[in-house]
Amino acid sequence: HPQMGSIPARSGLVTAFGERPPFHPLNDDDVRSYLHKAVDFISDYYKSVESMPVLPSVKPGYLRDELGASPPVHPAPFDVAMKELRASVVPGITHWASPNFFAFFPATNSAAAIAGDLIASAMNTVGFTWQAAPAATEMEVLALDWLAQLLRLPRSFMNRTGASRGTGGSVILGTTSEAMLVTLAAARDIAMRRSGAGISDLAVYASDQTHSTFFKACRLAGFDPTNFRSIPTGPETDYGVDPVKLLAAMQADAMAGLVPTYVCATVGTTSSNAVDPIGDVAKVAAMFNVWVHVDAAYAGSACICPEFRHHLNGVEHVDSISMSPHKWLLTCLDCTCLYVRDARRLSQSLETDPEYLKNDASVSGDVTDLKDMQVGVGRRFRGLKLWMVMRTYGTANLQEHIRRDVAMAKMFEDLVHADNRFEIVVPRNFALVCFRIKAAGVRADDEVNRLLMANVNKTGKAYLTHTVVGGKLVLRFAVGSSLQEEKHILSAWELIRKTISDMMK
Repeated sequence: HPQMGSIPARSGLVTAFGERPPFHPLNDDDVRSYLHKAVDFISDYYKSVESMPVLPSVKPGYLRDELGASPPVHPAPFDVAMKELRASVVPGITHWASPNFFAFFPATNSAAAIAGDLIASAMNTVGFTWQAAPAATEMEVLALDWLAQLLRLPRSFMNRTGASRGTGGSVILGTTSEAMLVTLAAARDIAMRRSGAGISDLAVYASDQTHSTFFKACRLAGFDPTNFRSIPTGPETDYGVDPVKLLAAMQADAMAGLVPTYVCATVGTTSSNAVDPIGDVAKVAAMFNVWVHVDAAYAGSACICPEFRHHLNGVEHVDSISMSPHKWLLTCLDCTCLYVRDARRLSQSLETDPEYLKNDASVSGDVTDLKDMQVGVGRRFRGLKLWMVMRTYGTANLQEHIRRDVAMAKMFEDLVHADNRFEIVVPRNFALVCFRIKAAGVRADDEVNRLLMANVNKTGKAYLTHTVVGGKLVLRFAVGSSLQEEKHILSAWELIRKTISDMMK
């Protein structure tokens, strides 16, 4: 046995070819070299992404064929990985960062957010409790309170720490699905304690325009699918939920012995950007002690501008609201901000307190342990990138960013209006334009609109997606990619016009 004493330095690995240098994954020179090369790659990518086809032409399984099905046994220089990244990975990317990307909703980004995420990844904290990561916890709380002030949320949603002590709390989660799931769990437990009913007696509500992830979250939370209520909408309310129909559904369930438990209102639905009347939904819900959640994943970012804030009117009467800066507020994935009016009601359903996590700070009640507001326990340092964005750009620049995107969307909407071959299907609320081919000139059924979209997309010069609104297939033109300028909107419109002209020939 070796004598006790100082621990020797890590020795190299002895092989048939001699001793190999010891493995140090955080070697100072490597950290600096690798990250410099990665940053150069990122900078070059943003300079060139506009010229790349937005949609790749690769086939399923291509990457395994190019990079191999088994992991390498022996090390290789970092430059080899970077070369393979450029040669094999980039050609298979759908370029959400492209200024010619108009599909789904934007996934915005910024230099400040990328830098914040890089630093957070390097620190690699696991902030399940305040003690495990004091600065990471407090940064998240601070950034969320800053954002709450930009949105002019009521003080009841502010975190329960600091000088401006409120009654609620907030947390950064990965997606809106998680925000729905955790609030559904809280509402479920509250309803069962209050009514004495079983979970099979609980009913949940949303409009037929609500994101499909809502009913997925309901299943995960244990609700009976036979008690999911999808309230039909129509053009008479611009596809927002009708409070009268919502009331009728809740009354019918209550009369049948069910317990109305949770309703999800949306500000900016995925299909058409419809807005549910939050205040009226909350009034109906209050009659049955129903938890009200507001999904403002996309359009919530616009509400930092005073001219859009009215879409959140009535939020003081809801139980929770979530919005995702990774969609439209220049903060890279993943960053969904959940605010609750009573943090204790949420943590009662989610908290865990094993012996190995017990500590004086948590016991004191003076700190926020964010593990008790999410499904898992471990968590990333997500707050840094959000704080970096607000600290670096300021409210004025963030508002300018939103207004510029809305102005470009209005420009596109005006171009569509001016061409009598097309029609606007629903009013534009934010930076999404929903349009389709009219009957004049071509047979305007769904397949013609689908063909127009396919022909535009296969050029690689733009990427659109579709939805169905009022039984019609509709093309969605979502403005907001961080690199977009007016010239990209005009170029996309010219491509659409040329494509439909070629189809008519």
